[in-house]
Amino acid sequence: MINIRKTLVIRLFWTWLGLSSLTAGLVYYFETERVDEKVLALAVAAEQQLSVEQLRGYNQGEVSAAQIKAIAEELGRGRFAVVEIYDRHKQKIVELVGQGREELEHALSAQAHAFPLGEEIRYEKYWVLDEFVLMVLLPLRDQAGQLQGYFEGVFVADAETVAQIQQDVLSSVLIAMGVILVTTLVLYPVILSLNRELIENSRKILRANLELLEVLGSAIAKRDSDTNIHNYRVTLYAIALGEAVAMSGEELRRLIVGAFLHDVGKIGISDNILLKPGRLSEDEFRVMQQHVNLGIDIINRSSWLAAAEDVVLCHHEKFNGSGYPRGLKGEEIPRTARVFAIVDVFDALTSRRPYKEPFPFERAMQIIQEDAGSHFDPELVARFSAFAREIHRILSEADEEAIMAMLSDKSQHYFRF
Repeated sequence: MINIRKTLVIRLFWTWLGLSSLTAGLVYYFETERVDEKVLALAVAAEQQLSVEQLRGYNQGEVSAAQIKAIAEELGRGRFAVVEIYDRHKQKIVELVGQGREELEHALSAQAHAFPLGEEIRYEKYWVLDEFVLMVLLPLRDQAGQLQGYFEGVFVADAETVAQIQQDVLSSVLIAMGVILVTTLVLYPVILSLNRELIENSRKILRANLELLEVLGSAIAKRDSDTNIHNYRVTLYAIALGEAVAMSGEELRRLIVGAFLHDVGKIGISDNILLKPGRLSEDEFRVMQQHVNLGIDIINRSSWLAAAEDVVLCHHEKFNGSGYPRGLKGEEIPRTARVFAIVDVFDALTSRRPYKEPFPFERAMQIIQEDAGSHFDPELVARFSAFAREIHRILSEADEEAIMAMLSDKSQHYFRF
C-alpha cells in the first residue's frame, strides 16, 4: 500500500505541475493577445491617418517619395520603432528607424517579412534584445478597394506593459496552482479509495486465474503421479533458472504459466498409456505425443492460458533437433521451453512415481549433464548445475504447504497482486 500511495502522489504531483505549466502558457498567450489588439488598433489608426490617395498618386508618379516619407515620420513618432511603407508592387518606398532603435532594426532584419506581403493583416511577436516586439503588416486600399501599398510597423512594448503582463501571468498562475493543489488534495483520498478498490478487484481476478492454473495443472499431475506437488516444485526450479539467466518479467510470467500447464494435454490420454509402468510401444508413444497438441487446443481457448503456449508446445523439443512435435533445434526452441525441459526432467528423475523410485541428486545431475548439447541447452545446464544442489535440498526438505508458500511469494512478485 505504501508503494501505491507513493506512486499516486508522484502522479498527482506531475499532473499538478503539468496543469500549472499549461495554465501559465495560456495566461501568457491571452495577455500578449491583449497587446496584439493594442498594436492592431494603432496600425488601423495609422491606415486612417495615411492618405491612401497620396499613395495611389505615388504609384501613378504624381506624389514624391519625400511626401510619403513625411507622412511616415508622423506615423512613427511616439508609436512605432520602425515604419516601412511599400507600393502596390511590394517595392519599399521609405523606411524610418526611431532614434536609438538602429540595433533593434538590425536584429529584426533577419525576421523582416517572415510573413509575405499579402492581402491580409499579419503580425508576429518576438523577444528581441530583451524587449517584447510586435511586427504588424497592413495592406492599404483606396475607397474603391484597390490595393495601393503596404504599411509595416514595429511596436516595442514599454516596460510598464511588459511588467503588467508578467504580473498578470504570475498572479494567474499562482491562483491556478493553488486551486489545482486544493483540488488535488481533496481528490487524493477519493482516488486512493478507488485505486485501492481497483487493485483489490485486480488481485481477486489474478488469484482466480492462478487458482485456475493450479486446478488444471493439479488435475493432470494427480493422474500422472497421485500428487500435484510436482507442478509446484518444477515451477520453482524453472523460476530459479529463469532468474539465473536474467529473464525479463514478461518472460518469467510466461514460464510460470507454462510450468503449471506444461502437461495439461495429458488429460486426453488414456490411463493405460499414461500410467503404464514399462516402456511404451511405438504406437503408444505416438499417442502419448498427442498430448502436446491437445494441450495447445485447451490453452488457446483462453488469452490468459495462452501465455503457456511456448512451454506447452516445445518442452519436448530437443537441442539437437530430435524432439517433437516439430523437430526444432538450438535457439529455434523458445528459451522458456529450453529452461523448462531441464527442470522438468530433473524433477521427474528426483521424484517418486507409481512406477519408479526417486534418483539420488548426483545420478539425476549426471543424466542431465550427459544430455547437455543433445537433449538440453548446454549453457542452461551449466547455469542450472551451479545452484541445483542447494535448491534441491531446500525443496526436498520442505513439505507441500511450505513449497506452496514459496511459489505464492514468487507469483506475488512477478504478477504483482
